[in-house]
Amino acid sequence: MKLYSVVEINALLQGCIIGDTSYSVSSPEQIEHADHSQITFIGSKKYEKLWAGSKASIAIVNNDISISPGENRAFIKVANADLAMCQILELFAPVYEQSDIDIHPSASVHPTAIIGHGTRIGAGAYIGPKVKLGDHVIIYPNATILDHSTVGTNSTVWSGVVIRENCHIGANTILHPNATIGADGFGFRPCPERGLAKIPQIGNVIIGDWVEIGAGACVDRGKFSSTIVGDGCKIDNLVQIGHNSILGKFCIIAGNSGLAGSVTLGNGVVIGGGASIKDHTTIGDGATIGAGSGVAGDVPAGKTYLGYPAAEARTTLKQWASLKKLAVNS
Repeated sequence: MKLYSVVEINALLQGCIIGDTSYSVSSPEQIEHADHSQITFIGSKKYEKLWAGSKASIAIVNNDISISPGENRAFIKVANADLAMCQILELFAPVYEQSDIDIHPSASVHPTAIIGHGTRIGAGAYIGPKVKLGDHVIIYPNATILDHSTVGTNSTVWSGVVIRENCHIGANTILHPNATIGADGFGFRPCPERGLAKIPQIGNVIIGDWVEIGAGACVDRGKFSSTIVGDGCKIDNLVQIGHNSILGKFCIIAGNSGLAGSVTLGNGVVIGGGASIKDHTTIGDGATIGAGSGVAGDVPAGKTYLGYPAAEARTTLKQWASLKKLAVNS
């Protein structure tokens, strides 16, 4: 176990050291649970009050912190403690041994598949006809990539992931366990002979670079053309993205949310957990949808919508305040 002094950590962060400590640290921890051998973070002034009761010897803090570290303790001041935390977590992240076998003997790799340099394929994985894997891709055991699909350089496909036919995954993208890319879109129509007739889903899914798709999430293929997830999007666990939806760059969708078919998100849209977005709805650049909201109409760029049905935040908050007054006075 490597120990790091405050000076060594600051060499990575390029911040400003306030105070001094004789302790070295072996791991990061939440401020309430840290001990003398651990480093912690104060990313907001509202957490300053927790420092006095913490046993941590070093904290990464924002430049606007208003408290001092105290005896035998140190702060490293940075412009953004949350981003610095990312660097610290990478520093302390455990390194797990990779298999020394590029393609496990139990993996099924079709002879027409193209496998990039340094790519590794785990036990029980299936790589179908004319699949193309870029350089340094990691396919974990029991993942499935079907015909004509592609996975870009440096991407990671975890166990249980299914990438259906003719879907395309960008570079530096992570698909977490049991995500499904390219399942059939949910399309049915009343039919006198069969009750419900299935609408064939003949499109595909295109996922950009630096995307993360959470465990158990589903991105359905288009009815025709493509369902698109733009560069840098981060999709949480158990999210549903319906057929022919189009996500711009750097969107964030929290867990248990659902986009119905043909939803369009602009760049930088944030959707809170458990939100539901109606089909054929457009949400503009930089808009935010609160957790648990139900969006039934278009949302302008930069606006925050809350509630069920969702309305602009100020309107919804006034409604909630009125309902609270009615409850108190009834």
